Amino acid sequence: MADEQTNIKNFPLAGVSSNNPHSMPHNLPAEQNLLGAILLDNSVIERIDDRLVAAHFYDPLHGRIYDTICRLINRGQLANPLTLRSYFSNDQDNTIDNVDVYLSELADGVISITQAANYAETIYDAHIRRQLILVGDETIHDANNPSVDTPALKQIETAEAKLFRLAETSISTAGLRNFENIIVASISQADAARKNDGNLSGESTGLTDLNNLLGGLHKSDLIILAGRPGMGKTALATNMAFHAATTTRSGEKSVPVAFFSLEMSAEQLGTRILSERARLDSEQIRRGKLNSRDFDNLVDASNAISSAPFFIDDTPSISISQVSSRARRLKRTSGLGLIVVDYVQLLGPELGKKPENRTQEISNISRGLKSIAKELDVPVLALSQLSRAVELREDKRPNLADLRESGSIEQDADVVMFVYREEYYLNKREPERKVNESEESYNIRHDEWFSRLQSAENKAEIIIAKQRHGPTGSVQVHFEKQFTHFTDLTDLAKLPEGF
Repeated sequence: MADEQTNIKNFPLAGVSSNNPHSMPHNLPAEQNLLGAILLDNSVIERIDDRLVAAHFYDPLHGRIYDTICRLINRGQLANPLTLRSYFSNDQDNTIDNVDVYLSELADGVISITQAANYAETIYDAHIRRQLILVGDETIHDANNPSVDTPALKQIETAEAKLFRLAETSISTAGLRNFENIIVASISQADAARKNDGNLSGESTGLTDLNNLLGGLHKSDLIILAGRPGMGKTALATNMAFHAATTTRSGEKSVPVAFFSLEMSAEQLGTRILSERARLDSEQIRRGKLNSRDFDNLVDASNAISSAPFFIDDTPSISISQVSSRARRLKRTSGLGLIVVDYVQLLGPELGKKPENRTQEISNISRGLKSIAKELDVPVLALSQLSRAVELREDKRPNLADLRESGSIEQDADVVMFVYREEYYLNKREPERKVNESEESYNIRHDEWFSRLQSAENKAEIIIAKQRHGPTGSVQVHFEKQFTHFTDLTDLAKLPEGF
């Protein structure tokens, strides 16, 4: 900024004094030179960051001048000292005696129009620093004047949410990008997928057929994984997430994973992962029914995976702003390649906001999750419940209409997939002999049911109901309930004879 400062002319001050050592951060010469540059050449406004608004100016008069300039230019009119005079000459709120003269001095005293973008950046930076001071003052005031209903930890979350909103508004937008640059980025992505042994352009799910259908979990995508209770959606999400964090497959690279578990505790989730890795029944681990050999296997498995970049946050009712803030912090400190949220309906409302109804709240949450995916440039895998309407149908396979608050979730998601296990429903529907039914007829029905049950045993179906950048369809996978483990389904017909 050194060159910029030497090219800023000092004008007579308008509405504030810069000699007060206790004043908030500001740069009045930058404000004056920016306004003068725009008044001299209206096209300058096209070259400055469109985040800048009147409220970002320290001097209120400068803010009003900027707002008036923008309004005139947006209407296709010329904005110069002459056209602006009528909007200020009879204004009793002016803090300087002669606005006409001041407007002319702004335009006549500009040293460098080319520095306008830097002036705008300086003004915005000073605004952000003023807001930081205000957040700090409010935090100090709240800490010194505690409320019975607001514990200290809640005050921390409130301060963090304010900082998050401030950081969110200060993120520079990409704006319109040159098509040549976009094509280069697309070619780079395609080349990365070509060089990958699995032909993946996203993070691997650990399941070959699912990878083939999705191409992996893509950056900036919101992926919804839904299912009825008992289908294994948490197990599937955990398997996919832990594979992403620990993969040793050729051509795949492990990435740090943030897992926000709102339903299960971190210890329960850890037990599931240990069960899957040590090939031990999770219920036996939970109850402590392990012999010495099993316990040694458990310890060996824990030692092998304990250093994995897998981070679990089991804060109940965590808000979408807290998820964003903590994920951003993790990306800054340890890196981040995937976010998992289990599950959407348990996320709390954003701090300080009270939506009109539950549907509006879920809509805000789904939009927030998509924003996190785009901002942090990582895939977000969010689990969701399904409505009870599934249970009322003969065919229990879910569809998009079964999503709770389906409108907003379906609209914001890039991928919607369901996990479905026919075995779960068949186990609960063993035929009973009807009144006056012959034994032969009952045996036929029972044999048919038993045949379907055997065919469905240890199998699950992952249904891709929506995919913005690819086909829909379904894949069959193998599911071992005692280990909460999903793997590729081996087609016995394709195995060598005698295998």
